[in-house]
Amino acid sequence: MKNFPSKQLLLRPGVWAGVVLVAAVAVLPNVLSPSLATVFVLLGLSVTVTSGVALLMGYANTISLGHAAFFGVGAYCAALLAKHGVSPLLSLLASPFAAALCAAIVGLPLLRLRGHHLTFATLAFQVVLLSWVSSQDWLGGEIGIQDVPGLGVGAWKVSGAGYAYLAWGIAIAVLLLIRNIIGSRPGRALRTVGASEQAAAAVGVSVAALKLKVFILSAAVGGVAGGIYAFYIGYVAPASFPVLSSVEYVAMAVVGGLGAAWGPLVGAATVTTLVQVLNNVATQPGLPASAPAIFSDAVYGGVIVLILLFLPHGVFPEIQRLGKLGRARQNG
Repeated sequence: MKNFPSKQLLLRPGVWAGVVLVAAVAVLPNVLSPSLATVFVLLGLSVTVTSGVALLMGYANTISLGHAAFFGVGAYCAALLAKHGVSPLLSLLASPFAAALCAAIVGLPLLRLRGHHLTFATLAFQVVLLSWVSSQDWLGGEIGIQDVPGLGVGAWKVSGAGYAYLAWGIAIAVLLLIRNIIGSRPGRALRTVGASEQAAAAVGVSVAALKLKVFILSAAVGGVAGGIYAFYIGYVAPASFPVLSSVEYVAMAVVGGLGAAWGPLVGAATVTTLVQVLNNVATQPGLPASAPAIFSDAVYGGVIVLILLFLPHGVFPEIQRLGKLGRARQNG
């Protein structure tokens, strides 16, 4: 008797992983402690930003060390509009467009660069942007924008668990969106660019235009994550989006596996867990006050080096490889 497509679909590990993820998102916000619930929300936002970074690095051959800037643009856009009387929902919807517009403006000149020149240019962009924001009184200067209204409609406001559902709902939607893009006709062109820009240009692909579109898309998903962050935390400032955050997103993308469907989720969860564990160790009595920051830096630097040495394709692809090997042994 032939297997129906639905049965074949249910046998796919990715389907079961998706079911487990949805179940976890449905249950965890209501059972976690307040501190862990905050980590859970921020993890969901990190997955969203990392998805854009992984798409940019894995398929457009572009390493950005300034993506926290687009996260910040989205956060400031949402906070400013909400503080000036615009509906919080409309303010949130505007955040990805603000980040996308910023990416389009800076991407036109920056994407003409190649290799480490482009990487350092994105880093310089974030440093310059943070410096400029810190000097603008209408943006709150170094103090930033405080008392951002909560997200909601009218008298109804999103609760703590509601932010978790929103953050993870957006994260899952972005993962699915990028998966569908990669499988589409433009996605095939993008995979060709990732393999060889010269080969892509030879078959008629507009490499520069395609890379700019990916850059804008990756900034937009970072912007919407920033908008949610602004409403959840209720406060934005230049210090909320340091350069180290951009390094963090790159580390998450590399750890999860560039080009892997679930890579951003696995990478973000792995790095976040390591940081939380080391922060708990660093705050033990007898350790200096600078220990948490030192341990965090060690995670981003050390984990990337170890992954590149022992798991060059990332954690998730290695999990897939081991799973296939295990199934082959069972069938053999």
